[in-house]
Amino acid sequence: MRRRSLLLAALAAPQVRAQAFPNRPIRYIVPVAAGGGSDLVARTTTEAWSRALGQGFVVENIGGGGGAIACQTTAKAPADGYTLLQGYVATHGTSPATRSKLPYDAIRDFTPVGMIGATPNVLVVNAAVPVATIAEFVAYLKKTPGAATYGSAGQGSLTHLTMELFKSQIGAFAVHLPYRGIAPAFSDLLGGQTQAMFPGLAAALPHIRSGRVRALAVTGTQRHPLLKDTPTMIEAGFAGFDAMQWYGVVAPAGLPAPVLKTLNDTLATTLAAPQLADKLAAEAVQPQAMTPEAFAAYIREDIARWTRLAKERKIELDN
Repeated sequence: MRRRSLLLAALAAPQVRAQAFPNRPIRYIVPVAAGGGSDLVARTTTEAWSRALGQGFVVENIGGGGGAIACQTTAKAPADGYTLLQGYVATHGTSPATRSKLPYDAIRDFTPVGMIGATPNVLVVNAAVPVATIAEFVAYLKKTPGAATYGSAGQGSLTHLTMELFKSQIGAFAVHLPYRGIAPAFSDLLGGQTQAMFPGLAAALPHIRSGRVRALAVTGTQRHPLLKDTPTMIEAGFAGFDAMQWYGVVAPAGLPAPVLKTLNDTLATTLAAPQLADKLAAEAVQPQAMTPEAFAAYIREDIARWTRLAKERKIELDN
């Protein structure tokens, strides 16, 4: 009887090992074209994560629809841990707030796995604008109502909504000029066609360092190590102004708890490595590990924040 039990256990062992997660490469969908900051974050993170997980990742860029196609693709995949999406502030923050006809539900259709990290937005002005502080910029806007213009990476983008949040808090007006991406928006800011913008820190840093734009404040709860002398918006008196450009990992809804734990635990281990922090610094991203529960709450709160603002400012992209 003992010999028979041992034989059955030996026969069952390969099957148990075959079912262990993960036993094959993981598809990692990035909702933007290859080559940008989000893509760099994805490839840097998955390269390190594969070592902690003991399995490789196949990074797949699926652009289009402001991330909607990638989100649909992920939501329809089996909830087995072998398809993940790098969700970020656009797919799981600003788009759900400004588009009522999204073909996916940012909360219901996904299982939050964990945060990767975040980078602040930074309020910058053209160097010719005669202000050096937030207070001076507010006074400048109020002195010339409607005369100042600001650019953004597009209608409903984080660069747009962050400036609208600022305007709503100061009660001043500036004309919004949306562009098709951050590069053309910066071209006009540097050329003086617009006076201000609220871009991500990584995009702004070269121009700040060249002296062609002036940084007035960053979003977030603490100063960024790359701009230690620049105050946060909160320090400047704007309570709750902690909006960030964030990146995280989500899976299809219904991901089994053991698989979710494996993914979150190994992601947290990956994010704790100093080498990864050094590489993510290229996009001014600071690693920020979260439990699935904390990340889920973060997503809900971010959507709620931008939804309130969109309703207040009457920003609806499906109209």
